[in-house]
Amino acid sequence: MIGDVLVSSIICNNLRRAYPDAQIDYLVYESTTPVLEGNTSIDNIVLFQEKHRNSKKEFLKLALEIRSKKYDLLIDAYSKLESWLIVLLSGAKRKISYKKKGRSFLYTDTVPFETFPKTNLGLAIERRISLLEPLGLDIEIDPLPKLFVTDKENQYALAVFEKHQLKKDRKTIMISLLGSEKLKTYPLEYMAKVVDTIADNKDMNILFNYFPKQLEEARTVFNYCKPSTQEKIYFDLLGSDLRFFIAIMNQCDLIVGNDGGAINMAKALGKPTFTVFSPWIEKKIWATFEDGVKNQSVHLNDFKPALLSSRTVKELKKDALLLYKEFEPNLFEDKLQAFLIENISNGKG
Repeated sequence: MIGDVLVSSIICNNLRRAYPDAQIDYLVYESTTPVLEGNTSIDNIVLFQEKHRNSKKEFLKLALEIRSKKYDLLIDAYSKLESWLIVLLSGAKRKISYKKKGRSFLYTDTVPFETFPKTNLGLAIERRISLLEPLGLDIEIDPLPKLFVTDKENQYALAVFEKHQLKKDRKTIMISLLGSEKLKTYPLEYMAKVVDTIADNKDMNILFNYFPKQLEEARTVFNYCKPSTQEKIYFDLLGSDLRFFIAIMNQCDLIVGNDGGAINMAKALGKPTFTVFSPWIEKKIWATFEDGVKNQSVHLNDFKPALLSSRTVKELKKDALLLYKEFEPNLFEDKLQAFLIENISNGKG
């Protein structure tokens, strides 16, 4: 959800540039709001909470509150049951979303839900941008999501680095250690080998991104790593919340690891990224801003396409853990090393 909310915020950013005096509100899940802090393109954040999901009465109350705002324009980037009902009750003069069978009657304008990307932006970005096309905006579209970090947050992150005695003459690399679920998490023993490859390439500071509740898995990766790698890992330096993670990431030089919110936030901060995709995730959607240099990614399909061909996403998801076993880190070791050389060759480190 964090990646979705951050990527969809580009709609707000470009609307603000086109309509500087408009009121622009953004309906999001409550847990995702930290990635929107400081974004002046958004006037009001409307919260979708657990009570709205669990109670029809509370959901209807939210929908009627939205209706009372009398919006001129509603853009549905979510396009699922919950948002369809809100659109139906909204009373908005103009309603834009994707063209999907049996739902077009809800909207005044629909755009194709493209299945293949046309650029290196990736489908996740291209689809959001397409929702602005019916408006014919007289601006050059900016496709890059933005994160905003305060001076206080930056100073706090630097103070934490100092407290943990990170070496200032080294590059600092964040490891996106775990996915949002097990089926999106590169096998822990394999991830340890990835971390070893990073540590072997350069003298650097290595940080693990994980939540306290994921301590056991994080410790497992650490224990799998070579002793020489463990010496470079600052295991206890982690973000206690999402804003703290963003501040820490802003002080890092690049990120390597599982696809997910951490990677999307790093891209929004302009950091080089090397992403490992789960076998069941469609790389064409979330491999955003791929340029073969600053943003790179790997997928099992890049190396063993026969294992995935003619199989549905549902089938791939069911067998994801077995397919992960085939996705050995030696398959992309050379590519990772080239990424590291390209992105840590200048400056400190």
